[in-house]
Amino acid sequence: MKKGAFQISRSIFENEIWDDVIKFRIFFYILGNAVYSHEGLNIAGIKLERGQFLRSLRSLRDDLAYKEGRGNAIKKYTLTTIQRKIKSLVNEGRIEVKSTEYGTVFTVVNYATYQSLGSYKNNSMEQQRNSNGTATEQQRNNTNKDKKDKKDNNKRRKRVYDESSIHFILAKRLYDRILENNPNHREPNLQNWANDVRLMMERDKRTEKQIAYVIDWCQSNSFWKSNILSISKLRERFDQLVIQIKSNHEKVVEIPSYEVKEDAKHDERNSDESGHVRLFR
Repeated sequence: MKKGAFQISRSIFENEIWDDVIKFRIFFYILGNAVYSHEGLNIAGIKLERGQFLRSLRSLRDDLAYKEGRGNAIKKYTLTTIQRKIKSLVNEGRIEVKSTEYGTVFTVVNYATYQSLGSYKNNSMEQQRNSNGTATEQQRNNTNKDKKDKKDNNKRRKRVYDESSIHFILAKRLYDRILENNPNHREPNLQNWANDVRLMMERDKRTEKQIAYVIDWCQSNSFWKSNILSISKLRERFDQLVIQIKSNHEKVVEIPSYEVKEDAKHDERNSDESGHVRLFR
């Protein structure tokens, strides 16, 4: 207990950073080792303020080493990987960096907010009041949501998607695009991905051509191709992606045709014989 403690919101599990193991470890390590004292700290003649952490990238690489396999072999991320993830954290506004002769000074953005219990208490109570009026109603809604999610998970385990189904085809499409950017990307559970595609089409009312186009677009975008690495993430960020596509004036596109077996029945929504579709009006 001599090293003390730091706080983190449980909402971290719902944040997109949770899906990126390496980036999460880097951010969590910096946050956990940042100066907590309001008076700051002097290290090697460098004054570190509250929420700052001084470390060289090579030392950070050693800090994040992990064991793998039965022989517990020590593995380390490459410096290039660490630099890329740090750049992503900076672009997302989570941290700021400054190079010094003794290493990099990492500044956790909103560190004071993270480490204030009042932030969590006030937000929690305010959300309960504003959401449905009373804490009791909020609790009831949460219970119903948990039951619904459990039901959905049970359906996911039971449902099996044929490889010729449009749901599986679109799931495989995203995986293929990801492999084009990173041939070493681990193979996902395509059945789970296919189920997420079904939810996008049935609940979110996305057409197959919209989904296909957004898959191709995000995997060709320098920012989004490293942030959309699953169908669930695509579903979560779909509206945000559509807004960006609109801003680029990409409203009318041609969608490549699919090779689908005749027994794979699916709706051809908003399409015409020429293969063109107006995706986002």
